[in-house]
Formats: sequence, C-alpha cells, structure tokens
Amino acid sequence: MVRIRYFAAAEEFAGRAEEQRTESDLATLRSALTAEYPPLGRILPACSMLVDGVRRTDAAPLATDTLVDVLPPFAGG
Repeated sequence: MVRIRYFAAAEEFAGRAEEQRTESDLATLRSALTAEYPPLGRILPACSMLVDGVRRTDAAPLATDTLVDVLPPFAGG
C-alpha cells in the first residue's frame, strides 16, 4: 500500500496525519482524495506532492512501498 502523509492545512482538511491508500498513480490519488475529502480538494491543486521525497507529475506511478507527502503552500520569509 502507498503511505500518504499530510502536512499543515492538508492534515486539517483530510482529518488525519497519514493513511494507507491503494491508488496506482498520482493523478488517480489526487482524484480520489478530492472526492473523499472535499475540503482537501479545494487546496489540493496548489499542494506539492512529493513521491519518495521528489516532486513528481500526475503521471508518476505509485508502487507498493511508496511514500507520498502532501504539502500545501507555506508562507514564510
């Protein structure tokens, strides 16, 4: 299973810090998360999705032991 970790507002909108999922690519994962967590779906287009620590496109495959981090935009300076 794919391990998903949510940070900051993504964690708040998903209602959890992490979970296990079965989607096979990043595009399918984004679609499933938007449907399952509508509040998260509002910010998901602006979120960075790191697959095993590297930012990937929606075509990125998700293997069984993949780690996906969902990082909303952060303000800072």
